[in-house]
Amino acid sequence: MPARNILVINCGSSSIKFALVDPDQQQFAISGLAERLGSADAALHWQRDGVKHTQAIPGDDHRAALVHLLQQVQEATGGQLHGIGHRVVHGGEHFTSAQRLDDEVIAAIRAVAPLAPLHNPAGLLGIEAALALYPQLPQVAVFDTAFHQSLPEHAFRYAVPEQLYRDHGVRRYGFHGTSHRFVSARAAELTGLPADDSAWLVAHLGNGCSTCAVVNGQSRDTSMGLTPLEGLVMGTRSGDVDPNLHSHLSRTLGWSLEQIDRMLNHDSGLLGLSGLSNDMRSLEQARDEGHAGATLAIEVFCYRLAKSLAAMSCALQRLDGLIFTGGIGENSPLIRSKTVAHLGLLGLKLDDTANDRCLRGVSGPINAQNHTRVLVVPTNEERQIALDTLALLD
Repeated sequence: MPARNILVINCGSSSIKFALVDPDQQQFAISGLAERLGSADAALHWQRDGVKHTQAIPGDDHRAALVHLLQQVQEATGGQLHGIGHRVVHGGEHFTSAQRLDDEVIAAIRAVAPLAPLHNPAGLLGIEAALALYPQLPQVAVFDTAFHQSLPEHAFRYAVPEQLYRDHGVRRYGFHGTSHRFVSARAAELTGLPADDSAWLVAHLGNGCSTCAVVNGQSRDTSMGLTPLEGLVMGTRSGDVDPNLHSHLSRTLGWSLEQIDRMLNHDSGLLGLSGLSNDMRSLEQARDEGHAGATLAIEVFCYRLAKSLAAMSCALQRLDGLIFTGGIGENSPLIRSKTVAHLGLLGLKLDDTANDRCLRGVSGPINAQNHTRVLVVPTNEERQIALDTLALLD
């Protein structure tokens, strides 16, 4: 069967992550990052056939960076590019699945931008630039929030006046949906269970972290809410705090909403607790060297993660297994071990040898014999976005 080449684009405010995906191939033909866009230090980095390349693109914006990026992609595909899949963080209640991009879909993405002011406008920059460069090429939006649109109302509603939900969309949306969807389906495949008759707890752990309860291939609850700030302790995000913290800091310290928002999103989490770093690898090393802040950050991270997973179990009738994924979930035996140690009441226990073996791409079961499954399953959001794009194009 000939190659089906889908370019997957994930735009930030000053960056573009990209990968060229053929779903029939395990490895990406080309992948990379354009970073620091709009500055004199803008650069394009990519990897092809195991060789890394860098090109300076000083001053380039998203559109100009895409021109350079697409040159490399076209070279890698021999001009055979079949579609572009765009990661869009927030689809609000408009979208329960991927959508072919047209004026109506773009307008809807723009309309929910107030719910994701850091992400949706950046995604739109990439969409508009790619459409301008390739107006005839099929392009698809895949939404982080779409997978969680199956949450029941009792799981997604906040206990605030109904008008805030009805008129302003104030509710829990959830994020990382593409990852939760991919790894839960992959776990079912690996264990020989039908995806539509299985029940999983998923921990997606990276700089951003979230948990999810997946029942019969559908999200039934998740830890992130209206924004990606709700839920777990993350790299620089606080996760759950007392909602009255804002007014307390305003009254006692005179902080503005902008200051508080920045503190909770950029100065908190592992970084705030440790006073050292938001990188779990650095914190584990510092913990081994006796750093008190790093030790505390890891303890809080694991306990809060376990609490969230226990809470997610309320959405399950049974538990077929716990899945760890994401950069931390796939590569930290310590975090997996300390988290599962809090979850004995769910019948979870690890095989230490198997747990220690699963890092740097090694995956598989890590549970002790005769205990509930615990799996390390690498996520692949780019592949899922490409599959969703192809499904629409076909």
